[in-house]
Amino acid sequence: MNSNKKSPWVLHYDATSCNGCDIEVLASFTPVHDLERFGVVNTGDPRHADILLITGSVNQQSIPVIKQLYEQMPDPKAVVAVGICATSGGIFKDCYNVVGGVDKVLPVDVYVPGCAARPQAIIDGILKAASILEEKEKALKER
Repeated sequence: MNSNKKSPWVLHYDATSCNGCDIEVLASFTPVHDLERFGVVNTGDPRHADILLITGSVNQQSIPVIKQLYEQMPDPKAVVAVGICATSGGIFKDCYNVVGGVDKVLPVDVYVPGCAARPQAIIDGILKAASILEEKEKALKER
């Protein structure tokens, strides 16, 4: 398990977004916003991830993928829903194939609103998730 306080690792999954939030997530890792200055690392492997960051609304096809990614992550873990689509389904919530936001499938720890969510808000959400991870890690050690 990574030392969450020092360097939480983030796994980003696009559930079905328009890519607006995805571009902003990537922008938060660029030198302009530099999320890595806080020790945050972007990873593509759920087995190394501490934070699952999801963009886009959830549909029937993405549910098994989201659940599988979440189950592959080691404990403690945190989930961040980025953008209005991930938080509630957004403008697509009434579509026949949209179940809603990420919280219909997984327990969400941090909601980052916006359409598209700004890099500053995404950074705040990830740092909040990192502090939640510390609390979860303490709780696991006390058991």
